[in-house]
Amino acid sequence: MMVLSKLTGILIPLVFIVGIWGTSGLVYDEFSDGSICPKILSIPACYIIALCLVVPFIGHLLNWNKIVYYAGTGLAASIALFGTMSNLSGLTQCPQTASGTPMCYISLALFTSLIALKFVQQKLQS
Repeated sequence: MMVLSKLTGILIPLVFIVGIWGTSGLVYDEFSDGSICPKILSIPACYIIALCLVVPFIGHLLNWNKIVYYAGTGLAASIALFGTMSNLSGLTQCPQTASGTPMCYISLALFTSLIALKFVQQKLQS
């Protein structure tokens, strides 16, 4: 149990850092070139995803109410799930990595992992 607790304590910040690092390039490209990210209510989805990484990460580090964590990661997971389903059905095209992997797939895995890790961490602490 103690090993799993330490592991979640390391993995949660690590996943956030990887996500923020990966998203920052896309946000920069969207800001400088425009029309790279699909829009949600005329806001580029990558901006929303970046915010859903930064705010819950700060909340996690500062031990804010877990509602902030789950609201941010849950919103982003929902967006990523919608993007994944839309991409798979051919309705939209998610931005892709250099190797051709749709970023919405990666985003869905990342946010699902963050939700699961936080849930496990909370269960271990109670």
